[in-house]
Amino acid sequence: MKELHLISTGNQSIETFVHISSLVHLYVDYIHVREKHRAAKEIGIIVEKLLEASVPAQKIVINDRVDVAVVYGVGGVQLAYHSLSAKQIKERFPFLRVGQSVHTFAEAKQAENEGADYVIFGHIYETNCKEGIKPRGLTSLQKLACSVHIPVIAIGGIKPMHVRHVLTAGATGIAVMSTVYYADHPLSTVQLYREQMGEETWTF
Repeated sequence: MKELHLISTGNQSIETFVHISSLVHLYVDYIHVREKHRAAKEIGIIVEKLLEASVPAQKIVINDRVDVAVVYGVGGVQLAYHSLSAKQIKERFPFLRVGQSVHTFAEAKQAENEGADYVIFGHIYETNCKEGIKPRGLTSLQKLACSVHIPVIAIGGIKPMHVRHVLTAGATGIAVMSTVYYADHPLSTVQLYREQMGEETWTF
């Protein structure tokens, strides 16, 4: 089954993020807590609230903060360019699922060689988060997916109508942020994404 990752926007209140996550978690594989402006204690509070809202620990991924991920026993950690290496984390905490955000083929190969379990690659389409920066597109996604042997999760401006193209290009799954967390109806939006993520083979 293809993976659907949700990533917090970093611009919503803790209450809003937790509420939406609690509504949709049954239809997603991972929920990333990506709150760069928050301290470890605040991120811990978010995890506690997610758990209280019945979001399974194994679905929670913490951005960068390995300490929080280990203390709360959640599903994994997502690394950025400034984070500790996947190799360092895997050596100390082999039980953690480690993802690495990458933007080039070289970064993806390095992440794979260092033991990352998967990479998130983007941005694939135009997005307000990367305004003015040219998207990498489906061709780059296809080439990168062929260059590594670990799962590639595509991110960046992916709307439900794009899902089949992205998966056909070789992505193992998709990651979305504002399309769900800013949606008028987050649950129906997530259901629409999931509906588009069947196991058939598509062409574009």
